[in-house]
Amino acid sequence: MGIITMIIVGFIVGLIARAVMPGEQKLGFIMTVVLGIVGSIVAGYLGHALGLYSPGEGVGWFGSIIGAVIVLFIYGMIAKK
Repeated sequence: MGIITMIIVGFIVGLIARAVMPGEQKLGFIMTVVLGIVGSIVAGYLGHALGLYSPGEGVGWFGSIIGAVIVLFIYGMIAKK
């Protein structure tokens, strides 16, 4: 059940990050889910490094969206032709 929840939350976070980020992002369903999941992981690592979260504490929706926007920005810079 944890994996299904992670995929659903990743999809929602990925959709919100794509909506917040200016410009057009041509990502499919799987890349949107991966974007949301990786964004949550990035937010967790940054939050722990900055001392915002203690070990084992969840990042939350807002932090996950911020992390996903960062990942989407980096992905856009790399994928730019």
